Amino acid sequence: MYRHEPSDRWWHLAFGGLLAIAVIGFGLWSLGWVSAETNRVLLITAIAFGVFMAFNIGGNDVANSFGTSVGSGTLTMKQALLVAAVFEVSGAVLAGGSVTDTVRKGIVDLDVVAQSPDDFVYIMMSALLGAALWLFLATRMGWPVSTTHSIIGGIVGASVTMGIVTGLGGADMVQWDAIRQIVISWVLSPVLGGVVAFAIFWLIKRYILSHAADDREEGHRALQTLVPLVAALAAILLAGMLFVKGFHNLDLDVEPAVLVFLLAMIGIAVWVGVYVFAQSLRKKKFKKAAFTLFAWMQVFTASAFAFSHGANDIANAVGPFAAVLDVMRTGVVGEEAALPLPVLLTFGIALLAGLWFIGRRVVSTVGKRLTEIHPASGFSAELAAAGVVMLASVLGLPVSSTHILIGAVLGVGLVNRAANWKLMKPIATAWVITLPVAASIGAVGYLALSAIF
Repeated sequence: MYRHEPSDRWWHLAFGGLLAIAVIGFGLWSLGWVSAETNRVLLITAIAFGVFMAFNIGGNDVANSFGTSVGSGTLTMKQALLVAAVFEVSGAVLAGGSVTDTVRKGIVDLDVVAQSPDDFVYIMMSALLGAALWLFLATRMGWPVSTTHSIIGGIVGASVTMGIVTGLGGADMVQWDAIRQIVISWVLSPVLGGVVAFAIFWLIKRYILSHAADDREEGHRALQTLVPLVAALAAILLAGMLFVKGFHNLDLDVEPAVLVFLLAMIGIAVWVGVYVFAQSLRKKKFKKAAFTLFAWMQVFTASAFAFSHGANDIANAVGPFAAVLDVMRTGVVGEEAALPLPVLLTFGIALLAGLWFIGRRVVSTVGKRLTEIHPASGFSAELAAAGVVMLASVLGLPVSSTHILIGAVLGVGLVNRAANWKLMKPIATAWVITLPVAASIGAVGYLALSAIF
């Protein structure tokens, strides 16, 4: 269990103060962004729900993302915070757009909800509250659960309740085809993560780490020939998905030939860099050299996974809140919602604060308790998870990065025959009840908000 130390007091004050400043500043900014007719109490309540949701995404989902890196000893909690600060927010800004639209527009029938913009606001606020409360409870228990499940459950529960209460509909308001596709992806997520991670780590263990018995000669030859190749292929895979998605959202038209050239240059550069690094470790013992190489490579995959996570899961807080803010500004439910930079910055700070203040139990679950993680196995799990999550983000499908990474961690655990299946029982139970619990809270939230406001 990773615990706060007495020396962390200044970190507590720094993150607490930064979050307070961000929320107050954002609140003042939002007063000028929304229309003059907007109920100020409702606006403040919406901000509180949205920030609380982002805080709990940091405590659960981001903590889950960095569990393998911290568990292997590659990153400390404070270093993980720095990586998250750069790459989580960058992923949300550059590559989070289409997933945000899918979460916001692909769940509820806007033709029905558009008849009452106020009810749409209550639905999205209730969804944020339902998801955030469930995530907070799960985080306190150390269960890595899906924020995607949570927010969708909240939207479904609040939407159906709204339809029944207003007489505009009921279960027919929910786009069940979209839900069905997402449910299929939930099943595939851990399986894909596990299979890909198992394959990657099995190959690394079979052809690289197995030379530990040969020690210096054969082992270092494997490090100098095979590890640079693995690193180059990983860089090409992740950079390719990043380029495709990032350029799409930035409306840049990149020719396929140019993209192939860029990826080739990246692969060559990474190969050369890792080869030179491996050469410099020839005088070290094989185990130490392998640990050092894979630790640095895991920093790379952790950064890539943070970016892909930011591209996919920050939408769970930003999407519904951006929709609420847009209705408060325009008075109508639009097909598109503006996503102002202050929203991303404030929610990004809340996400980091959640990782610092409440994320350690989930980090312990993923990084220590499911299986013992070392840099090579952590690299394999993160590479597999990042690849699957980025592919899903490219396709605009809001899969659960939590399920993917947990599947990947169990996949490397299977290679070592050290997966903790007993711990998966409460985690799997939490996965199953996530959607109905969030839906129930969302339903109650809608009734409360519609009665109060």
